[in-house]
Amino acid sequence: MFQRRLKEDDATALAAAFKALADPTRVRLLNFLARQSNGEACVCELTAPVGLSQPTVTHHLQILNSAGLVEREKRGTWVYYRVSQARLEALRGALAPGDSRRSG
Repeated sequence: MFQRRLKEDDATALAAAFKALADPTRVRLLNFLARQSNGEACVCELTAPVGLSQPTVTHHLQILNSAGLVEREKRGTWVYYRVSQARLEALRGALAPGDSRRSG
């Protein structure tokens, strides 16, 4: 996807996503979500895997959501989260080796 030189705006957006992933709890939450058979989990299901309170987990999920790494959907009183596949592809693409002749 980004097998070209990054523009400043693209680099800024990608840096925000990488910054969100600089916390082990957020990496664990993203990993847990990615491993769900239905591709999503309720915030109530995310507290036990990381051993943190619901408000703390919600805080971490808000950071992941702000960075575009997870998408959220409110259903009644609960919020369900899923990994943003497009955002993960952008991160992979930014770091993927490319043809050096196409670096323009």
